[in-house]
Amino acid sequence: MPDLGVNIDHVATIRQARRTVEPDPVWAAVLAELGGADGITVHLREDRRHIQDRDLRLLKQTVQVKLNLEMAAEESIVAIALDVRPTQATLVPERREEITTEGGLDVLGNLDRVKRAVETLADGGIDVSLFIDPDARQIEAARELGVHAVELHTGRYAEATAEADRERELDQLIEAGYLVREGGMLLHMGHGLTYRNVRPVAEIPDVSELNIGHSIVARAVMVGFEQAVTEMKALVSLG
Repeated sequence: MPDLGVNIDHVATIRQARRTVEPDPVWAAVLAELGGADGITVHLREDRRHIQDRDLRLLKQTVQVKLNLEMAAEESIVAIALDVRPTQATLVPERREEITTEGGLDVLGNLDRVKRAVETLADGGIDVSLFIDPDARQIEAARELGVHAVELHTGRYAEATAEADRERELDQLIEAGYLVREGGMLLHMGHGLTYRNVRPVAEIPDVSELNIGHSIVARAVMVGFEQAVTEMKALVSLG
């Protein structure tokens, strides 16, 4: 049964649309925990488009479950992570023009930079995960870096509309998940997962964590944050 990590970035997106003080992502994190979240995920982007430094520091002081910081492998953000010390740092690609993270981190193409970030974070006592595509070469590169976990990018599965395409992408995730586990790393998955498509991914053998954000925040607008998390937790738990 995988843990549910709730990404609260888009609570901050709503707040930043008006540059005001509400809704507060720290409050959302409390409600997510009450709803059954096993972890809270935030992405501190270099352009600070949603989560702010203040949010991260308050979350570190208040979150009672796992705190997962998504971040670019940049020295300035690594320094913040070392100061705040989240439970886990997940290295992700980041482009300022993108709406959301597009695709996995190219570990092979940025090996030296990623290696420096991984080693610095690990030396600081932070578990490190890499957000990568379900690609055997990238998984092997992650294994060689000795990271704690790999989060497989589920975007192509989530975006597939034809049943055959969806099944093909799911099979690729299953095969890649096997390679992750064989490499001695924990298996995480995320991106684009919703209430409609999460069950097949939650059933992949030995997946230990699913990170889901936008779908939960979207439902929370209608039913409330705690209820939205409770409903997703029930699906992830296969209950």
